[in-house]
Amino acid sequence: MRDIAALAGVSIATVSRVLNGRPDVAPNTRDLVLRQIRELGYVSSRSVPTAPSGRTGLIGLTVPFLQGGYFALIITGACEALYERDARIVLSPTLHEREREVTVLQRLMHRVTDGSLLILPSETKAELRQLRQHGAPFVVIDPSTPLDDTIPVVTSANWSGARVATEHLTNLGHRRIGLITGPKDWCASVDRTAGYYSALLAAGLPIAPELVRESDFDVEGGRLAAHDLLAFPERPSAIFAINDNMAIGVMSAARERGLAIPRDLSVVGFDDIDLATVASPTLTTVSQPLLEMGRIAVSMLYRQIDGQALDAHRIELSTRLVVRDSTAPPN
Repeated sequence: MRDIAALAGVSIATVSRVLNGRPDVAPNTRDLVLRQIRELGYVSSRSVPTAPSGRTGLIGLTVPFLQGGYFALIITGACEALYERDARIVLSPTLHEREREVTVLQRLMHRVTDGSLLILPSETKAELRQLRQHGAPFVVIDPSTPLDDTIPVVTSANWSGARVATEHLTNLGHRRIGLITGPKDWCASVDRTAGYYSALLAAGLPIAPELVRESDFDVEGGRLAAHDLLAFPERPSAIFAINDNMAIGVMSAARERGLAIPRDLSVVGFDDIDLATVASPTLTTVSQPLLEMGRIAVSMLYRQIDGQALDAHRIELSTRLVVRDSTAPPN
């Protein structure tokens, strides 16, 4: 660590924070330290006397699906943080199938792994409490439903992100703004819809329930919902979809109707996955720190594994609007 610190021009404490996945390190500094670690071929050793015994070096990660940039970025962030700790992931896609989820829970309770990361789990609060009672360390990443304050959670600022996205459209002059939200009982849907409504009210615009459609976070769902909204005689001049997949679907529907983006319709998404940068035109979206969500979840998990108290059970990371080519003032 002393050699790495000298080569990177940072303190040993900074190297330690990077190795432990701490969030209080500037991204450029983290990248510099990690580069020196790779070049030196540094690996941590579990054979040192101070290393905790009885550990497997394996961390379970449950995820509904593997496809999609949203999941890939969170998993990548978690894998990077675990690699720095010389630990590895045991990946369990559940496909939201109850039998698979129960099996995963049973494995976690039997402590096959040192701890677990649960992305968008559909397990009930009671089941998660049961995990805690069995002493199984875990962290929930982006919960789909509200959880107890005692459950460790990493998520992003959904409400404020959606408000900023909608404000961007109202500031451009849009007055009839459609919303495509997700399943109504999901936290992200509830919070992002509330942020959308808040921005409309702040701009002095009426709440128009007919301009809101519920969908399923998929491209095809966004396309079908957009066709509904664009069929109005007085169609919206802008549509905010609460994830990038559905926003891409909106763009597809607009093209099918002969509408040009952003001349005839402005589109905003949420997530900032790779699709947003390769879409034509490129997509204005709210950027979630998905890589950092994975990293911080690992840090929270290891505090539990090491028997340390958490500074906070819920960490909400800030979002930011990334303005690209899919938004413009209305004609």
